[in-house]
Amino acid sequence: MAVIIDIHGHFTTTPAQVWAFREAQIRAISDGSPQPSPPDVSDEEIRDGIENNQLRIMRERGIDLTIFSPKALGMDHHRGDEQVNQVWADYANALVHRVCQRYPQHFVGACQLPQASGVKPGSTVFRTLERCIGEYGFVAANLNPDPSGGNWSDPPLWDKDWWYPLYEQLLRWDIPAMIHVSGACNPHFHAVASHYINGDTTAFVQFMTSSIFEDFPELKFIIPHGGGAVPFHWGRYRGIAQDMGLPELEQKVLNNVFFDTCVYHQAGIDLLLKVIPTKNLLFASETVGAVRGIDPRSGHFYDDTKRYIEASTEVDAPGRQAIYADNALGIYKRLGPRLRAMPSATTII
Repeated sequence: MAVIIDIHGHFTTTPAQVWAFREAQIRAISDGSPQPSPPDVSDEEIRDGIENNQLRIMRERGIDLTIFSPKALGMDHHRGDEQVNQVWADYANALVHRVCQRYPQHFVGACQLPQASGVKPGSTVFRTLERCIGEYGFVAANLNPDPSGGNWSDPPLWDKDWWYPLYEQLLRWDIPAMIHVSGACNPHFHAVASHYINGDTTAFVQFMTSSIFEDFPELKFIIPHGGGAVPFHWGRYRGIAQDMGLPELEQKVLNNVFFDTCVYHQAGIDLLLKVIPTKNLLFASETVGAVRGIDPRSGHFYDDTKRYIEASTEVDAPGRQAIYADNALGIYKRLGPRLRAMPSATTII
């Protein structure tokens, strides 16, 4: 049976005092009061949150390892300034690190960056990478292309002055970044139903129409949620690239951009598997995440993405193995060595 690595998990089951702390931070900004101190979270609360939720579901569905990061909606970059967001990111990343320490066979970390709207990623963000990758042993980072929360007021991802120093840091640490927006303050956008998909699609088009991968040929990005609208409109993007005189998408972006399988119905997974090359797909479920219910038409959880992949005729057994583990081990360069360092986890690789 194939080993399964879920590359998209979030600590969505933290105890109530975690988000209460964030709200207290934001209130303090508003009323000018002193910033609060992060609250304690006990080992028992960590265990209750993980074992009753993510770890239980992983065992039920046969998932061996999850690349785990702080709650995406909770990154909340648009509400805080850089200093406050650094404290928040440090706290959230430390909680993920505790999960990974407690359950090293099942969780490996990816970090939240202390981005802030209107602030170019710089030394504060770079120090977070130093801590999370260099000290904690995390293997990736989540990058928000729109820390303004739906207003898109910061420069596009191709802006050399704004983003290129961060790309250099990603290469320095030899890690990929997952493109992941957070909450939306724009009332036009429901955060997980539209803002997430907008972010995924917008990032892909910015990659497609820029020279980022000519300037950084080794840079790797994961676009979650099945790539947003991209696979469904693959012909549109191929045609636009052709009209612009750009290379085919396989050459232009698919050496550097990868999609996860967080698509919550069979027809969507079948389309993803049919359109996107197998080498560019990574297994993911985002469990426990945006969609938690049972589909009354199938009787199964919407986010049980393994079930869709197993049922699809668009991929063979070697392709499933690539999606479940092999592709991840090739893209997350720090993952293999991290696992090999754990005697009890060597069966994964």
